[in-house]
Amino acid sequence: MAEMEYYVIFQNVDNGLKLNEILKSQKISVTIAPTPREATKCCGISLLIKNKSDIPKVKECIEHNQIEIIDIFEMESKRNPRRDKFC
Repeated sequence: MAEMEYYVIFQNVDNGLKLNEILKSQKISVTIAPTPREATKCCGISLLIKNKSDIPKVKECIEHNQIEIIDIFEMESKRNPRRDKFC
């Protein structure tokens, strides 16, 4: 079974950075990442949610802080475990 990744997609960078700060203060593990082109061509950044179990907490923070998002996008991971390994 393929590993899944979960991205919060935004209309603009400001909302992404604001939510990142809020989630970090709540000890929810996210990473600023390029927006997957499969999701949208809008904003250049998204937040990669590290644990699927954190999605309800992320949604709660979005709603509580009235942050505008496009969607939480789920996709199959395309990470290459051999990337940047030369031996």
